[in-house]
Amino acid sequence: MANERSIFMGPRMRRLRRELGLTQAVMAEDLNVSPSYIALIETNQRPVTASMLLKLAEIYRIDIGSLARGAGDDFTAQMSAAFKDSLFADLDLSPLEIQDFGSTFPATAEAVMRLYTAYQEGQLALADQGGGETVGPDPVGEARRFLAARKNYFSDIDSRAEQLSIEITRVGGFEKYFQDQRLRVRHVPSELMTGFLRRFEPHRREILLDETLDSAGANFQLALQTIYMEMIDIITDQLNTGSFETGAGEKLTRRALANYAAGAILMPYQAFARAAENKYYDIEVLARQFGVSFEQVAHRLTTLQKPGEAGVPFFFIRLDAAGNVSKRLDGAGFPFARHGGSCPLWVLHKAFSQPRQVLTQWVELPDGERFFSIVRSVTAGGGGYDRPSVERAIALCCSSQHAHKLIYAKDSNIAAVEPTPIGVTCRLCHRADCLARAEPPIGRSLLTEDYRRPATPFGLADT
Repeated sequence: MANERSIFMGPRMRRLRRELGLTQAVMAEDLNVSPSYIALIETNQRPVTASMLLKLAEIYRIDIGSLARGAGDDFTAQMSAAFKDSLFADLDLSPLEIQDFGSTFPATAEAVMRLYTAYQEGQLALADQGGGETVGPDPVGEARRFLAARKNYFSDIDSRAEQLSIEITRVGGFEKYFQDQRLRVRHVPSELMTGFLRRFEPHRREILLDETLDSAGANFQLALQTIYMEMIDIITDQLNTGSFETGAGEKLTRRALANYAAGAILMPYQAFARAAENKYYDIEVLARQFGVSFEQVAHRLTTLQKPGEAGVPFFFIRLDAAGNVSKRLDGAGFPFARHGGSCPLWVLHKAFSQPRQVLTQWVELPDGERFFSIVRSVTAGGGGYDRPSVERAIALCCSSQHAHKLIYAKDSNIAAVEPTPIGVTCRLCHRADCLARAEPPIGRSLLTEDYRRPATPFGLADT
């Protein structure tokens, strides 16, 4: 045994224990070692031997190959991405130096990453305010900044959700899963739900669902119930990495993380990422394959940001016919992620006149950046003759450099495409010849001549 191969995997060991919801004492008892030995492993003061890897795999039903290969890989990749920020451009940081820092001082490295994430949130908050004074509490903005600062990817949530998905599939679905926990799922008339889609009644050991929910909606609600029963500690840990000025902002973020986790159960990372690539990101095909809705797939595609296994980076936006943005998810740092989608030249606003049709469009922002948009209308609510419903439009966008990976642009001659010029908002767009302009741009003077009338809504002076 003296020559037994061993590896240092402290950060990965600590994350594994947290994902399983175990204390060091409980894990030590499972592995028949002392709690102090687990503590030494987690701080990279002791290696993990091959025999312990086998024991971990056997006791916790973990793939030993992925466990050994993944020893700190996610965290190291996240650190490497963070240190590429222009903030550190004048520092000569080698990949080996970053890796050594993470493995030798795991707790300090995690503290640095938390500080960097807080810095990102602050930068996003400044961008939202446009450099001016804040106009008051913005709970929705807080939630959006929390997600954007983390690229809308949460490794711990995905890992635990994937385990739950395997378990739920193994027993035969959600209702069987809850039956094993002596819980009954009932689909009841809307009038008995008193305005709720899902209600948990622990005293009666029942989960009630509105019977008008379709299968995708019902499964999503059952996935959410699973999250609140099995993963609330992980969600709370994620919330503790952020700072919130308002209680409402924290509650909205908590709900967003729960929705993220529910989607991760229905569309487990590994299987979904592989299917997305194989199907060329065909949203409708993926929706049928995983038994979810078009919008749920579009939402999930923004979260495929796992280092080393990332998919196409997407930006997602959802708005109503009046132009109100009700959801915005950014997996790639696109410039219009923080300013809305109000440009009328964007095909997103035409989705309401062509319901349920997938519309595509190449667009170009004023700075020359080009993107590819996939747009469709979706319906929320309904399910019965007199049930209220609302139509919304959603857009999924990626940089033009990734468009060739999508079935929607697979046969396009990207080099010959003539994109539609759009702006993030009229006040920040300086295209003087835009007929759709609603406001003059910041920093441009208006023509004061009375004897000429320009074709555009606002005549702009050259200087």
